[in-house]
Amino acid sequence: MPFMTCAQTARVQVIHNCADAAASTVDVYLNGSLLLDNFAFRTATPFIDAPAGVPLSIDVAPGNSTSVAQSLYNLTPTLADGQTYILVANGVVSSTGYNPEPAFELSVFAQGRETATDPSLTDILVVHGSTDAPTVDIIEANAGTIVNDISYPSFSPGYLEVIPEDYIIDVRDASGTVTVASYSAPLQTLGLTGTALTVVASGFLDPAQNSGGASFGLWVVLPTGGDMIPLPAVTPTARVQVIHNCADAAAATVDVYLNGALLIDNFAFRTATPYIDAPAGVPLSIDIAPGNSTSVAESIYNISPTLSAGETYVLVANGIVSASGYNPAQPFGLSVFQGGREIATDPMQTDVLINHGSSDAPTVDVVEIGIPAGTIVDDLSFPSFTSAYLELPTADYVLNVTDAAGTTVVATYSAPLAALSLQGQALTVLASGFLDPSQNSNGPEFGLWVALASGGNLIPLPTASPTARVQVIHNCADAAAATVDVYLNGTLLLDDFAFRTATPFVDAPAGVPVSIDVAPGNSTSVSQSINNFTPTLGAGQTYILVANGIVSASGYNPAPPFGLSVFAGGREIATNPAQTDILVNHGSTDAPTVDVVETSVPAGTIVDDLSFPSFTNSYLELPTADYTLNINDATGTVGVAAYSAPLAALSLQGQALTVLASGFLDPSQNSNGPEFGLWVALASGGNLIPLPSAPLAVQSFTASSMVLYPNPAADYINLDIPFSFERFQATIFDLSGRTISQFDSYSPTIDVSSLSAGVYLMNVNLDGTAYSQRFVIGN
Repeated sequence: MPFMTCAQTARVQVIHNCADAAASTVDVYLNGSLLLDNFAFRTATPFIDAPAGVPLSIDVAPGNSTSVAQSLYNLTPTLADGQTYILVANGVVSSTGYNPEPAFELSVFAQGRETATDPSLTDILVVHGSTDAPTVDIIEANAGTIVNDISYPSFSPGYLEVIPEDYIIDVRDASGTVTVASYSAPLQTLGLTGTALTVVASGFLDPAQNSGGASFGLWVVLPTGGDMIPLPAVTPTARVQVIHNCADAAAATVDVYLNGALLIDNFAFRTATPYIDAPAGVPLSIDIAPGNSTSVAESIYNISPTLSAGETYVLVANGIVSASGYNPAQPFGLSVFQGGREIATDPMQTDVLINHGSSDAPTVDVVEIGIPAGTIVDDLSFPSFTSAYLELPTADYVLNVTDAAGTTVVATYSAPLAALSLQGQALTVLASGFLDPSQNSNGPEFGLWVALASGGNLIPLPTASPTARVQVIHNCADAAAATVDVYLNGTLLLDDFAFRTATPFVDAPAGVPVSIDVAPGNSTSVSQSINNFTPTLGAGQTYILVANGIVSASGYNPAPPFGLSVFAGGREIATNPAQTDILVNHGSTDAPTVDVVETSVPAGTIVDDLSFPSFTNSYLELPTADYTLNINDATGTVGVAAYSAPLAALSLQGQALTVLASGFLDPSQNSNGPEFGLWVALASGGNLIPLPSAPLAVQSFTASSMVLYPNPAADYINLDIPFSFERFQATIFDLSGRTISQFDSYSPTIDVSSLSAGVYLMNVNLDGTAYSQRFVIGN
């Protein structure tokens, strides 16, 4: 029966969501007249006009009622003119058979919509109408929580205005962790663009406690009314990859059961499944049985995880199943990583997860020595994963597996991510097999193996010989060694290697003793060696080797013996690309212990007390500028020589250099050999570069270089220094240290007529360096 025409109207939709069997159909009366006859559960009216501005009497009676006198429920609202209402029948009418038993009622929402406010979107109102469901959240897989803490029989605070796509939503408890149910919401597939919907939580979570009533679900009410539309239930899933890394021969193949059903048949060692869907939100029973098992009853291992919906897992089978024959016999288990990835987070990189699955390997570090990137995994123990993925540029790397101290190399591997075209992929790298097969039933040897997200056979990383980086510099000024041959382990490495040249940095074997021999140029074999060195280089370390000293029996004074000076912390580039890093080596056999003083900034003493054939303790990390360097004796007062170091002019920004004191201060005592100088070795090798000589700066002169005359003086005293200057500053003190006078002057003649007879000290500052001399004022 239609509403009577009224000057004021509201729009109303009525939804029947009472799941009580006694109310499977109801009659609805308005002001005593039958409005809806046999109105069925999970149906809705369209939006219709209703009188506004006056009290209404709405009664709900059982289906097939004969009059309003049979009313079960009455509501007396006054609707607002022009407003749009949604009325939802919820609750229980029966006195028994339902648990819990909230009373039947009409829930009212007063801001209903018949169309979406934006015709390109879909507007969704949510109502919690399930009597036995708890307070819940509604979670969308990508958007997160879209409705928070909605309780029976409430509506959401307002409409959700969403892009009409196909969504997967979870109904979870109020904590957001326990999934009640999951549903597909195919808004795009159903063509609901521009539509305003009501989504109703309907039915019972536990029908057994509610007279076997309708099961819980999410149902959609269209503004046109009619039968409610169920959202399809979706079984919540997680993504899982299983990797077989148990090296025990008794588990060469295994069967994997899920909830008692065979999941993976004859799953082989060093293979992996692809990522697959697995049930989430409920406890699972995962069993491992021997290959060719006949049922789950043969299980040798069980794990019962509850996977989180939408999460991604990596499961690795590690350890030992046999009772004997393995040492140590780490127990078999499934190592679980929650947070797996099927692709890299950045398509330009490769994401790498690492699992320590070698039962007899110690706690290890992984050190990248190719770039070198240094320690990329620290203190990883069996059977753990790294805490997160390494997100790496897709390049070719060299990896040292070391003990936890980082000193002993277990093994070295090539990781050719670029060569294998692994850009954009996410991998799991596993330490697999035995370090000592003889203690482990002669099982497979230790190695690093890669599981791809697509599964299949694991891929072995190629072993690589551990290496160090080495540069060799020839700085032996003895004419008998003008060229030398260098042998490595008896094989000619450098032929006719000339004085004042350097190799580039090259790879050399590390971790084992190497035999380095130096022989005269044009030698025919290592048997002509004049000197042998047997170092063990550290894997991943960078070395600079400088040949210094004298090989001749006579003709040189002094004649320190030929040797290789070794620096174990070399650099191929500057640590800061805006600077230049400089290592200094004292390679001049007849030069004293020296200081290096920078005079142009002036930075002062930058190298202190460097003796033949030593290096500085570390690199000088300098702004890339043009400097002037004085070489002084160890007292810092006697100048040996001065040089220009034009780092900026030579465009050496970002480079690491070795500067060598080379040649003889007194060639006449050294077979007229090459003269002393500072020479630069670049990381790229080649001929050393001489630094240009420069005039000795002020601080290279001794105090006696400054002459005061006449001395004793009377009215004037003159300052005589054997180099030019524009001005100087002077302070005169008496012998008690009291300042008598201070002045700046451009003239070397100083007025002392005001001084009383006595002894004075004059301190003169020239170019930032102070000189002091006594003088006397006569009677």
